Amino acid sequence: MANEIQFLISGIILGLAAGLSPGPLLALVFSETLRHGKREGIKIAFAPIISDLPVIILVFLMLSRLAGYDYIIGAITLLGACYLFYLGVENLKARISDSMPEAKNVKSDALVRGVIANLLNPHPYIFWLFIGGPVVFKSVDTDISAAAFFLFGFYGMLVGSKVCIALAVDKSSSFIRSSCYTYIVRALGFALILFAMFFAAEGLRLVGLNVNLI
Repeated sequence: MANEIQFLISGIILGLAAGLSPGPLLALVFSETLRHGKREGIKIAFAPIISDLPVIILVFLMLSRLAGYDYIIGAITLLGACYLFYLGVENLKARISDSMPEAKNVKSDALVRGVIANLLNPHPYIFWLFIGGPVVFKSVDTDISAAAFFLFGFYGMLVGSKVCIALAVDKSSSFIRSSCYTYIVRALGFALILFAMFFAAEGLRLVGLNVNLI
């Protein structure tokens, strides 16, 4: 059970960071809520569940063909560490008030827009190839339930945090533009950098270099 909890916590932190960090989908949640109300913003929040599924299946099938090639998985994990570090630094530098869109009177189906926006966004592909994919692949080797715990934690926080943002924006956009929200995003930046160190250590181990980075 300890392994399942470990993967659950990893999923929660990564999902929360992905859900609250500035990006196209967050901007769409914000703008659709301002334009058409919380119902449309909440629809956007659920878009990753639809758009990520083919990406996850494709990445997992690709990684399954690399089973036994630890050095390749290690190299992918090291690239994931670099990407996590980059995301962490971006979060530390984020200026939330400058990244939110203004409302416009344009009507369209929110869920479809969210799915299209996520499919055209390179970040989910990069995340699942270099971060989420290796974690799920490793969790399946541990126990299939560990993979379920990770995915539950990740999507629970990814979708849940965006739903909370839609509700907060519907009530008042001042919190999303406040320094408090900025501090939350920056704290998650530190968490992402910490995860990058774990990924780097695991990647180095897989390529045959046991270096203690943490």
